[in-house]
Amino acid sequence: MTDAVPRLLPWSSPDGKPAYVLGDGTGFVSRMADEVEEAQLALADGLIVDARRTLDARTWTSGELHLLTVELAESLVEVRRVARSRGDRLRALAQALVAAPPGPAVPPAPTRARQVASAPPP
Repeated sequence: MTDAVPRLLPWSSPDGKPAYVLGDGTGFVSRMADEVEEAQLALADGLIVDARRTLDARTWTSGELHLLTVELAESLVEVRRVARSRGDRLRALAQALVAAPPGPAVPPAPTRARQVASAPPP
């Protein structure tokens, strides 16, 4: 577990601080975080549709615009948190790949030219 990278979770601690989990990404909390992130992104998609419909109608009230603004701001916070979490994990993965020692040499795949050259003459 020494190579575990902290993952920013899509929810905060009870006192409003960022919440993290350590692990390889396959545990219960990580799977729950994946599900919450997917739900947040799906809700954001629906909110985009609602916002476009509301704005296209051009018959909104100030209360509707206020509610839409509040919902868009909340969704933007959630989506930004998902993006930050995923970006952090991608950077950690890239660093691990760069730092990893090279694996065993893999022989090159045969090319068509090699295959033709190794065929018996007619």
